[in-house]
Amino acid sequence: MTTREMTLEERLDFIEFRQELLFDNSPYARLLFDHDVTREQRDAIADIFSDYRKKIDAGEDAGISATYEQKIYNAVPHKYGNYHFAEDLAHVNHQRGSWEEVFETLYGDSPKFQNYLNNCNED
Repeated sequence: MTTREMTLEERLDFIEFRQELLFDNSPYARLLFDHDVTREQRDAIADIFSDYRKKIDAGEDAGISATYEQKIYNAVPHKYGNYHFAEDLAHVNHQRGSWEEVFETLYGDSPKFQNYLNNCNED
């Protein structure tokens, strides 16, 4: 949904949420701000990460990044096909100590993140 398609109340909430993100000024907040994520989309992303955590904790197979990415695209439709956005969400959450097992399960075998993960494990 573009800002032109929003009601006045939705637009006001979007602006207030963006202001909250600016004041937070964390890498995660900046990522959401830079990609025009709404409060509802942020909450849907959190639900996706929580669902993946539950699957991992229950020993279920959750290691298919394409399925995760599709869920992110469903939650944030204007980012459809932007796998970098989905990766960045998982990576930034890992860096901030949130849902670390989700990133490690989805991207732990990816050569792209091997150096990063090796450095994390050394600390």
